[in-house]
Amino acid sequence: MKKEQTGGKKQKNRKVLWISLAAVGVLAIAGGFLIRELRLEKPDELLVTYMNHIPKQEYEQMYAMIDAEASGNISKEDFINRNSAIYEGIEIQNMTVQVTDYNKTQGIVSYQTSFDTAAGEISFENDALFVRGKDGYELVWKDSLIFPELTSEDKVRVTVKEAERGEIQDRDGRVLAGKGVASSVGIVPGKLENRDSAVKQIAQLLEMQPEDVETKLSASWVTDDSFVPLKTVTKVEEVALMSMTVGESLIQEKERQDKLLEIPGVMITDTPVRKYPLGEAAAHLVGYVQNVTAEDLEEHKGEGYTSNSVIGRSGMESLFEKELKGSNGCRIYIVDAEGNEKKELAYVPVKNGTDIKLTIDADLQTELYQQYKDDKSCSVAMNPYTGEVLALVSTPAYDNNDFIIGLSDEQWTALNEDENKPMYNRFRQVWCPGSTFKPIIAAIGLETGAIDPAKDYGTEGTSWQKDDSWGGYYVTTLHEYEPVTLENALIYSDNIYFAKAALNIGAENLMNALKELGFGEKLPFEIQMSEAQYSNTDTIETEIQLADSGYGQGQILINPLHLACLYSAFCNEGNVIKPYLVYQKEAEPEYWMEEAFSANTANTVLEGLKKVISDPNGTGSEAHREDVVLAGKTGTAEVKASQEDTSGTELGWFAVMTPEKETKSPILMVNMVEDVKDRGGSGYVVGKDKQILDNWFENH
Repeated sequence: MKKEQTGGKKQKNRKVLWISLAAVGVLAIAGGFLIRELRLEKPDELLVTYMNHIPKQEYEQMYAMIDAEASGNISKEDFINRNSAIYEGIEIQNMTVQVTDYNKTQGIVSYQTSFDTAAGEISFENDALFVRGKDGYELVWKDSLIFPELTSEDKVRVTVKEAERGEIQDRDGRVLAGKGVASSVGIVPGKLENRDSAVKQIAQLLEMQPEDVETKLSASWVTDDSFVPLKTVTKVEEVALMSMTVGESLIQEKERQDKLLEIPGVMITDTPVRKYPLGEAAAHLVGYVQNVTAEDLEEHKGEGYTSNSVIGRSGMESLFEKELKGSNGCRIYIVDAEGNEKKELAYVPVKNGTDIKLTIDADLQTELYQQYKDDKSCSVAMNPYTGEVLALVSTPAYDNNDFIIGLSDEQWTALNEDENKPMYNRFRQVWCPGSTFKPIIAAIGLETGAIDPAKDYGTEGTSWQKDDSWGGYYVTTLHEYEPVTLENALIYSDNIYFAKAALNIGAENLMNALKELGFGEKLPFEIQMSEAQYSNTDTIETEIQLADSGYGQGQILINPLHLACLYSAFCNEGNVIKPYLVYQKEAEPEYWMEEAFSANTANTVLEGLKKVISDPNGTGSEAHREDVVLAGKTGTAEVKASQEDTSGTELGWFAVMTPEKETKSPILMVNMVEDVKDRGGSGYVVGKDKQILDNWFENH
């Protein structure tokens, strides 16, 4: 009995085991169908999945979806190479796919697709074939799946026509940035003799590393007959060498190129480059371009830049990059095995960059630079009645042409470590204006009633303090005169008069007035300038700071173009002109601030500014002319680390203008020079500006 029972249990357990295995088998089969169904879904859905991988460059996932055998036994490597070369070559993006039909019997999915490329949109209708594989439906891949007309023997070509960069011109159409020619030094590898020693010699002459030369020679496209460019250098014109003023650097460049040409295999050819005819005179204004980097291509992806493009790095080149750049022409087409064109797929014509015409006068720009090139200075010139900016100069400067040729590490280091800061754009900064600020204080004082222009405020000698609370601090001035009226205070540039005026105006009123005159806000101008301030904090904190502010010291800082705009109010019955830089043939003047001062206030201050030039005692009298009425104001600003500092430097200023609208060639200039202490102060600037004005009126 026990044995039977035992046997019965075994038989029962065996049945249970078979049932369990059968159940597992059923589940496995069902799961297999489920997995297969999940992998397959439907061919029309699979097609969409496949196409969605394309713009993501997911070529391995695409290959996993095809039936390799039915697709001509194409290898994964060949599949990836073919698809990536075409899709990435045409720069595909923004793909859309719409299934239009699905023939279940034949496994054919009809669809329409469109996508953007470097040459514009491409769209077409196509069919895709699916077959059942062991794991479900798989795609039969053919080249025609990329483009319906494409066969395995065909190639897809992309040709790009680079857009010509627009010119930057002055008001008369003279080129400030445009086409130029340089020399490209390169090697024809098949003509090299004693390659190792030749490469070392070439590298030394071009200030390159031999391994960098070898890297260029080892590029995949290079053949024995190829011209492999190594470096762009200055083109040495024979005519230039015959000039009496030829520079030593040009002679040295000629000698270097002669040595290079003595090496078999070296060639020097012309190559087009960007050229800046004014060089240092307009470098900070015009800026420069450089070849795009990998970072640029990534940052500006989809904007039409290629590895051959240049991009504006500073100045007008950067500000108007979009307009100057234009857009490249591009054509995508299929060619057969013999190179014959089969079909054009997309085409976009080249659009050359737009020329940018500025209000700048190239002669004046150059004249200002020549006068101040050995100084640390900034200069602004404008038409006070129209707002046209005629010149913007910063010295010392750099030659923007050097950036086109390419700077060595040593040259770049020298530029950046030069104590005079030639790369520093001084006309964009704010500076302590000194006495050139007195006319602004005069106008505010008249507007607020703090100044009576006819009142004699009495002489204080050349040193004054309000009371003993100022301790050892005194306001000093250079001249004693009588009567102490507003006009004479401007003529003699009396610090004490304007310190008292500021105290009478009061800190709150002065701060409010300066805010109304654009302090703490952006100048409405194409180039971003630093903002003017009346204090390092949000308030004028002490009486001494307030008094010093009255004659443009304390913590007053202003940009020279901003100051020039404020001076324009004295020419425009109290209205502050809005400056602009892009030339407009029929431009109507716009005001940045209407009725900043009353016409009466503007005229009162203006009469004093005329006397600064016309009166023999005036600080700007050296600039006086018999043929043209001028008005202006000098300024010498002390720059000290503290009130106790006795070794500080000085900034020399001169603001000068033609105050009569009938003047044939109106102009308003503001010039600032650093380190004028013991060099004549503001008189140093007046002397140079006199020569500039002489040339201006003689030639206009």
